[in-house]
Amino acid sequence: MAHAFDLVIVGGGIHGVGIAQRAAAAGYRVLLLEKAAIAAGTSSRSSKLIHGGLRYLETGQLRLVRESLHERTALLRLAPELVRLRRFHIPVYADTRRRPWILATGLALYAGLAGFAGGAGFGLVPSKEWGALDGLTTRGLERVFWYHDGQTDDAALARAVWASALRLGAEAALPATFISAERRDAEVVVRYAADSTLRECRTKVLVNAAGPWAAHVAREITPAIPVPDVELVQGTHLLLQAAPPARGIYYVESPRDGRAIFVMPFHGALMIGTTELRYRAGPDEVTPTAGESHYLLGILRRYFPDVAATGTASPPRAFAGLRVLPGGPGHAFHRSRETHLAVDREQTPRVISIYGGKLTTFRATAAQVLRRIASSLPARHAIADVDTLPLTPA
Repeated sequence: MAHAFDLVIVGGGIHGVGIAQRAAAAGYRVLLLEKAAIAAGTSSRSSKLIHGGLRYLETGQLRLVRESLHERTALLRLAPELVRLRRFHIPVYADTRRRPWILATGLALYAGLAGFAGGAGFGLVPSKEWGALDGLTTRGLERVFWYHDGQTDDAALARAVWASALRLGAEAALPATFISAERRDAEVVVRYAADSTLRECRTKVLVNAAGPWAAHVAREITPAIPVPDVELVQGTHLLLQAAPPARGIYYVESPRDGRAIFVMPFHGALMIGTTELRYRAGPDEVTPTAGESHYLLGILRRYFPDVAATGTASPPRAFAGLRVLPGGPGHAFHRSRETHLAVDREQTPRVISIYGGKLTTFRATAAQVLRRIASSLPARHAIADVDTLPLTPA
């Protein structure tokens, strides 16, 4: 007889491991399926930020910003070795589209949504200190705002969450390839391949946390379930062997299209990103393009010309990840970053799929998933509270 679980989770990214940790803490029997390694996909290719999403204020996503700031505070408390508060700088030049009054208003609202907690302050860098800002060009510079947000190693954070889930009793088939699933009235039969063997298990709920592969997983479920209109958007970052910024992280504006770009230190290198490029191929084939590298290096030359001159002496390393965003016309930069949960049926879901989502809000997404499927799960006794469990490097 196939082994039985309360939840089978497909995907070992930050959302998959976050749900595994929270479900195991609630006393549920959990199996996680991941075809490669923990955080092998998008969760190792993000901008490495635990942040409220200052730019989301432009599109009125206040609820998302408030939730993100709440989660930032929680992760700074639970994972102090993995998530650290950093000073961010926003330079304003004569040709910057976001004028000083707009930024000051946004930063004040950002601080207010954070509840004026620790790290919520902001201000202006005195002009006499501009020369010490890591080579930032001062030609045409009018203001430099500062505020705080969090930085992490995304893959290390995901591994820490998974280590916590394992300690709570979660199980894994890793590496394992999801093959298909059959929905029944009271369970789901899941088929997967591990160790060159076709295996089968039963679960009360199948959680599709496969990130860019979520639509593919959903289409392998019978009877068929609806798949929402989503689009994959590629984001590329460059790592340069240049002196990383010592004063913090810089939040600059692309002169070409007004996009927000981060220039930051990461593991002894200078990192710059990210791009947003519609992606049509299979998720396994994602790779940085020459056009994206040219775009990012042009921004670096605009704001840090001396750093760019030394940092491009050797070719930069590049990595690309994929976001899942709502489909539709227009630039991806302006699309909602809200997480979309899709269930196969309303009252007692047997399948729940996660489309989109942010690194910062993975804990909130996990809590939302558990609430949404509670009616489908048996009564269990909680063994831990994830809001008090420390996350330490695995």
